[in-house]
Amino acid sequence: MLPFARITIIGLGLIGSSIARAVRATMPTVRLTGYDADPGVRETARRIDLCDDVADSAGAAVIDADLVMLCVPVGAMAAVAAAFADDLPADAIVSDVGGSKGSVIAALRSVLPDAILVPGHPVAGTENSGPESGFATLFRGRWCILTPEESCAEAPVARLRAFWEALGANVELMTPRHHDLVLAVTSHVPHLIAYSIVGTASDLEDVTQSEVIKFSAGGFRDFTRIAASDPTMWRDVFLNNREAVLEILQRLTEDVTMLQRAIRWGDGDALFDLFSRTRAIRRSIIDQGQDDAREDFGRRHAE
Repeated sequence: MLPFARITIIGLGLIGSSIARAVRATMPTVRLTGYDADPGVRETARRIDLCDDVADSAGAAVIDADLVMLCVPVGAMAAVAAAFADDLPADAIVSDVGGSKGSVIAALRSVLPDAILVPGHPVAGTENSGPESGFATLFRGRWCILTPEESCAEAPVARLRAFWEALGANVELMTPRHHDLVLAVTSHVPHLIAYSIVGTASDLEDVTQSEVIKFSAGGFRDFTRIAASDPTMWRDVFLNNREAVLEILQRLTEDVTMLQRAIRWGDGDALFDLFSRTRAIRRSIIDQGQDDAREDFGRRHAE
């Protein structure tokens, strides 16, 4: 039995369009309705036949849904929810894919106080955006974290778990606060570092006359891939998960100071010990199937 029969996806970018494609691939009898605030995105979604129907308003999109999936930047959650609040069926489950959870729950509860809310976060993505960038296998083998409130009944959580597992994801439950701290370490601060390093390179570009870009090594190229992510989404993530991000940034600052000291005083043992521990973490990520161990990170090369 399918967990849902009528699904509405609000926000038809990379994640929203990937959910639509994955639902069509794994649950072809589900009725899919899509909506995006951008008329151009709605037109593209119609042109590529992304959903069974693309509505012209958030209210029209949710009117008969049993699952409403919010795939918009976390800073837009409250406004989007307010736009469909009067049309939301009482028995519909509302979920989301936002990268921060405490702020999302507060925002949604401010306009949907009585809704059945099961927040979520699929830990998957690429640097690309837009409805044509999605693909059905994006969530396969990846983790989706659900962060239900303490008062949430078990049945809605079970239905969301079944939904994400049908799309190929592994599902984990966390409290909202724990999610935000974990993701600050594994995603948010790494993105902030990437934006900072690439921004520094951009500032140096005038000084080095294109050498920073021309001779960029593999590490810098990987930073630029991360730093190419959607700026609106990441601006909202940092502003909405500021407490956890600042906590991890403080710890990072202390660790960088320790590295400065080790380099200044020629403490090779301290550097070697740290690099050995970080190398082991990389191997663990590969062993758990969360990245590619192929040469050069699986990049394609000419024959």
